[in-house]
Amino acid sequence: MGEFLSENPLALLIGAAEVAFWVFLAGGLVARYLLRMPRASAVLLLCVPLLDVVLIVASMADVASGSPPGPVHGLAAVYLGVTVAFGHSLIRWADVRFAHRFAGGPAPVRPPRGGPARMRHEWREFARLVLAAAVAAVVMLLLTLVAGATVPVPTSWPHDPMWSWAARLGLVGGIWFVVGPLWATVFPSADAERTDVR
Repeated sequence: MGEFLSENPLALLIGAAEVAFWVFLAGGLVARYLLRMPRASAVLLLCVPLLDVVLIVASMADVASGSPPGPVHGLAAVYLGVTVAFGHSLIRWADVRFAHRFAGGPAPVRPPRGGPARMRHEWREFARLVLAAAVAAVVMLLLTLVAGATVPVPTSWPHDPMWSWAARLGLVGGIWFVVGPLWATVFPSADAERTDVR
């Protein structure tokens, strides 16, 4: 593992970005609700999107210096896509729970468990996944162009070192679509009978 990280410093940066995300998020919420320091909270929370900027710049610099686009670059692209698409909602999710626990805020509202409201919720979450996949694909395209390589045809994505991540996202998206928005649309009342584990 240590040898892999030494040979792939971008992987180490991805791990550090994930840790820093939670550190800045927790620090921002602690500053806001426990320390009553709104300015410090705002600064810490603003550092969260800066992590994405650092990661994309590092990825571009790596391929520009001669490294061929590989699995780590694909992982970086997926990480960027997920944080862009889901980062804000995750911060909001944590903020509501932190405010309820430490500042007397309202209790978190569970997602709807059936009917049209559940259907809209599932389509909205699926749209975030589509956005994540689109951002990841754009980043992979940029990395390919910066490296001076050729974009492979979609049928060869599963066998490409970097673009195989796009194929994985497609598989995840297909499963998510079936068990999420499609299920909630076709069986809106049956959805209410399932246990909500979120």
